[in-house]
Amino acid sequence: MSVAFQDISQTPEVMAIIVAALKEDLGDGDHSSLSSIAPDRTTTAKLLFKDHGIVAGLSIAYQILKLNDPHCQISIFKQDGEEVKPGEIGFEVIGNAQALLKSERLLLNIMQRLSGIATTTHEAVKIVEGTKCTILDTRKTTPNLRIMEKWAVLVGGGSNHRFGLYDMIMLKDNHIDVAGGIRPAIQNAKAYLQTKGLSLGIEVEARSIEDVQLALMELPIQRIMLDNFSPELCKTAVALIANRCETEASGGITLENLSAYAEAGVDFISLGMLTHSVKSLDISFKIK
Repeated sequence: MSVAFQDISQTPEVMAIIVAALKEDLGDGDHSSLSSIAPDRTTTAKLLFKDHGIVAGLSIAYQILKLNDPHCQISIFKQDGEEVKPGEIGFEVIGNAQALLKSERLLLNIMQRLSGIATTTHEAVKIVEGTKCTILDTRKTTPNLRIMEKWAVLVGGGSNHRFGLYDMIMLKDNHIDVAGGIRPAIQNAKAYLQTKGLSLGIEVEARSIEDVQLALMELPIQRIMLDNFSPELCKTAVALIANRCETEASGGITLENLSAYAEAGVDFISLGMLTHSVKSLDISFKIK
């Protein structure tokens, strides 16, 4: 599997998450380990996969281990983005026993969740192969963990939608209803961008074919999102839009009906389920 993604494990944002998570877990100390294990005891542990899937987070686990024991020795046998199966080992580490136990739960929590996201994303990407469709994530992420979860989508072969509220204008149903309709919402957005001197794409949510027609009256815009359309209705909308802007399908889409939406001809499909309801990969951290 060949996917393009960068290593984020040493970025200030990810390191800050690790430090905060360790503080949350440790409090004033891991009293279980402190009370039962000698402070100078060295031991060996391995990361064991118990599910089929795509691994994500090995590089982050490495940083957690090194933060707790800078002198630990880590032998890595898998890389982020690789396919794994039950019984395979991700890495083996030799280090201070108290430090390894201090690291265990955090690295597992992160790796299990991120690997689950990467695995589900990979499944979605495989389903739409052969179409022009790109799989996108959404902002339906765990608060303060967005950078990791969206990275896991990239590891699985998907692409990122906007990262936050600041890097794209996305006019959804509530914006449109408060603004008084699709056309005034788009007009207001364009005036705002001009006034502020900003260069941001504008995406508009359409809830019906009539909404699509109204949005097309305000071209140029970057994208029309077809919200809760059936595959058949998406096909109609794609024909109506006729490549005058990008198209995105969203809402009510699962792995089971994903193929039908991709075959409708949309450019993008956004899936909130990649991050908000994904099943974690089963991974364990075993001390020899």
